[in-house]
Amino acid sequence: MKYSNLGRTDTKVSRICLGTMTFGEQNTESEAHAQLDYAVSRGVNFIDTAELYPIPPKPDTRGLTEKYIGTWLKNRNNRDKLVVATKIVGRMEGADWFRPEGKPPRQTKADIDFAVERSLKSLQTDYIDLYQLHWPDRPREVFGFHSFQDFGVDDMIPFEDTLEALARHVEKGNIRHLGLSNESAWGTMRYLALSDKHGWPRMASIQNVYSMVSRRFDYDLAEIAMREDIGLLAYSPLAQGFLTGKYRHGASPKCARKTLFGRMERYEGGAAAQAIAECEDLAKEFGLSSAQFALKFVDSRSFTTATIIGATTTAQLAENIDAFDVKWSDEMHKAAHKFHVKYRSPCP
Repeated sequence: MKYSNLGRTDTKVSRICLGTMTFGEQNTESEAHAQLDYAVSRGVNFIDTAELYPIPPKPDTRGLTEKYIGTWLKNRNNRDKLVVATKIVGRMEGADWFRPEGKPPRQTKADIDFAVERSLKSLQTDYIDLYQLHWPDRPREVFGFHSFQDFGVDDMIPFEDTLEALARHVEKGNIRHLGLSNESAWGTMRYLALSDKHGWPRMASIQNVYSMVSRRFDYDLAEIAMREDIGLLAYSPLAQGFLTGKYRHGASPKCARKTLFGRMERYEGGAAAQAIAECEDLAKEFGLSSAQFALKFVDSRSFTTATIIGATTTAQLAENIDAFDVKWSDEMHKAAHKFHVKYRSPCP
């Protein structure tokens, strides 16, 4: 296993991060513990979760993912060897079940205080290694973004208020490092500027979608990640399973997320199907599975700190971890570039 520094910190994280959004929905507590055990046995020390999980979000399952991780941490007594990351949601209209008194979630000081304490309790830990803003508080397109639309910023929690509230938890020792998720170039630079101005903790990472078919990160955020040492934690490197080939030709596996929940619009429009099929064919030219090629591509990027992988079985998890042993060649790099020039991120 290879490890990278988390931003400008001394914290070392494995290049593979275990994603856990299936824990509590598709995976039972014992299955979640088995995945965690296996990942750690392979050298993974980085675990990512969120107060929102499992996905899809529902009132009766919310928080189960953190709770399953918490019981595992307590039983294994290995907290000091791990880097545990979680997230606070952004604005979430209509979610009257998420905060006390039915208030919709925002990124206010009160929301942050409540969310941090709840996550600490669920995870059964005294500190969170990496605390991330799951998506921005301001109104904007986040998932499946195609073109910019100005929703305005009048109705948003000021960056200063959010970052200062987070800084207080770092001072208390509840949080060690801060990170962003689903953030834009403008939002990222605003947070970094405020850290410089006020001496507040700076963002160490940014967790955004990134894969062979979702490469909007390349266009502006990649340079910020490199120049500002705010490395990418890439989620959905397999395009929510589409880059495994399991949905090709309209297939609908019984226990697959698309079959169970839908919610796959990002990967089903325009030239997506053609691009995904061609990506699988490209992998075969190098003697690899589509999943191997897709995962190693993300790992090969100079701005990637860790690739977040998720699975519903330990067999899938093993296959995904094995993919990182593939040697990325110049020929693969050229082929991936040619593919991108042709399709230009068809699944934003």
